[in-house]
Amino acid sequence: MQLRYAFRLYPDSGQQAALVKAFGCARVVFNDAVRAREEARTAGEVFPTAGESRKLITEAKLTDARSWLGEVSAVVLQQSLRDVEAAYNNFFASLRGERKGTKTGAPRFKSRKDNRQAIRFTANARWSITGSGRLNLPKIGAVKVKWSRTLPTTPTSVTVIKDAAGRYFASFVIDTDPHADAARMPATGHTVGIDLGLTHFAVLSDGTKIDSPRFLRRAEKKLKRAQRDLSRKQKGSRNREKARLKVARAHAQVADARREFHHQLSTKLIRDNQAIGVEDLAVNGLARTRLAKSVHDAGWSQFLAMLEYKALRYGRTLVKIGRFEPTSQTCSACGVKDGPKPLNVREWTCTACGTLHNRDHNAAINVKTAAGLAVTACGAPVRPGLVPAQREETGSRGFPPETCAA
Repeated sequence: MQLRYAFRLYPDSGQQAALVKAFGCARVVFNDAVRAREEARTAGEVFPTAGESRKLITEAKLTDARSWLGEVSAVVLQQSLRDVEAAYNNFFASLRGERKGTKTGAPRFKSRKDNRQAIRFTANARWSITGSGRLNLPKIGAVKVKWSRTLPTTPTSVTVIKDAAGRYFASFVIDTDPHADAARMPATGHTVGIDLGLTHFAVLSDGTKIDSPRFLRRAEKKLKRAQRDLSRKQKGSRNREKARLKVARAHAQVADARREFHHQLSTKLIRDNQAIGVEDLAVNGLARTRLAKSVHDAGWSQFLAMLEYKALRYGRTLVKIGRFEPTSQTCSACGVKDGPKPLNVREWTCTACGTLHNRDHNAAINVKTAAGLAVTACGAPVRPGLVPAQREETGSRGFPPETCAA
């Protein structure tokens, strides 16, 4: 499978100016391609193909209005055209109903005021990593890189990104080695069910409780002060740009801390367990309730996405149960459904067997059972085998029907 490895870049002033020029040229080519498509649609003509779109680069360089396109790498401009093609393909696939997820709109023009800019270099650009550890980019130079880890294999492409906080990153595309991944995380016989929440970020079926760091809540005062300072600055002034960077850096610090927490926790769960059961949460719906800020602060979607790709990478099993499974209403000891309970009820006693339950721990056990990962008293699995969850298997209530019938 393919993964991205991101590293921080520290370009000097000259290299920053070259990157700004490359960002601008890629943006202009992207907008020219979108404009050509829109003009063809308005005139009722056939959309220009990818081969004809290259005229936006080769012929444009010969004109006075676009002669400065020759000052950047041609690969950057070609990849910008590929992005336009991919955007329109996704748009048409969404219209035909062939693309899952939310509906994708038609590509729009990019603005030079966008806080995030990116360019991509493929192998044709002949970029390289020097012996001193710098990233040598065509017509930009050897940029200093902060290597936090080694690249497992040779990258196929690199994307240079400037985020809203003014930071530069190099994102490498890596083809992972299945044998190296298997040796890194050998098989284990443990299974676990996870109940995600707000009081605790996660409660495991073995009783382990993982506190919620609440990164956004802890940084609210700092963010509020920075946002208030930004609102008082005159639009278009240098002081407003400084205040905007201050706000962006504060948000970036929160997002980075949350992402690091998710990476560490997901890696630990994948390393220690062969199979994991989780609930397919309706995060979009929960984000429209009074708990919206806490839901976004927890970042459940990002955490589940990390669990999914790491399980696929290391040969683990991830089973998602349906979001309407009554995990908080069912007694994990006798299986009797005791009815819905308000959120302020954290402990309850089963009316059938008299067992006192912790709400989250009981739900985690029920998640594990519903996913088919529980064992009987003799140690045999309740269901016959473990099947890796597919990416398109959203809303699944455990194993596929053919597995259960077997």
